[in-house]
Amino acid sequence: MQYRLFCSILCAGLTSGAAPVLSHEFWIEPEKYQVDSGETVVAKLRNGQEFKGAEQPYLDHRIARFEVMQGQTASPYLGRMGDMPAFSGGIMQDGLAVLIHQTQPQTLTYDSWEEFQAFIDHKAFGDIRTQHRARGLPDAGFVEQYTRYAKALVAIGDGKGADLAAGLETEIVALANPYTDDLTAGLPVRVLYQGKARPEAQVEIFDKSPDGAVTISTRLTDAQGEAVVPLAPGHSYLLDTVVLRPAPDGKDYVWESLWAALTFAVPSR
Repeated sequence: MQYRLFCSILCAGLTSGAAPVLSHEFWIEPEKYQVDSGETVVAKLRNGQEFKGAEQPYLDHRIARFEVMQGQTASPYLGRMGDMPAFSGGIMQDGLAVLIHQTQPQTLTYDSWEEFQAFIDHKAFGDIRTQHRARGLPDAGFVEQYTRYAKALVAIGDGKGADLAAGLETEIVALANPYTDDLTAGLPVRVLYQGKARPEAQVEIFDKSPDGAVTISTRLTDAQGEAVVPLAPGHSYLLDTVVLRPAPDGKDYVWESLWAALTFAVPSR
């Protein structure tokens, strides 16, 4: 058991430490997005690319917030050190459950500008290099701090209910219920940053079909911070959006990234 725990912690450190350099995503992946009344909800934490990634254990020193929200009520989740899957919830009431996971901040050092530029280009941040140089920062050997804010929507029993803003510094809020509403025209979502709508934000959409094939597309939010995600029955989805901002004065890192993720599935018709 100690050996397994050590390996889990080591692997988690390796995968999460490299994530932003390679534009890796972090998400909550329920074993089942729809569960029967009284059934336990089990979910994994994953870190990877293209909706495929390494499973992460429950590590309390890496967690800033881990909750289940149903309606207006949020309940903290406490697991055991090294648990994989990281989440195994008890009996919950019927309705839509929102799993919430916020990591503690972590840092990484960029050894070259090319690594940072690849991240900038992938997330469509624009001309960051001009800002970087205007601040008198070096092109290599600088530090970024990153924090993850992940949510997952799980239907319990009838699955009725609505996603709500959870008070995360950045998050994606589903404006319709993927398990109960008519989403022929797609799922409307809103991107929030510090509680306000975030316009012109890139939302990356990872669409996984029942055979495991993943397609990737992007949408920009409108002036109200909203975008519509096209959906297909029987598919599961990971939505990802990132905020990049200069670090506050006096910090030992110079950039800060905030990663929001939302996972859910669409029932087969």
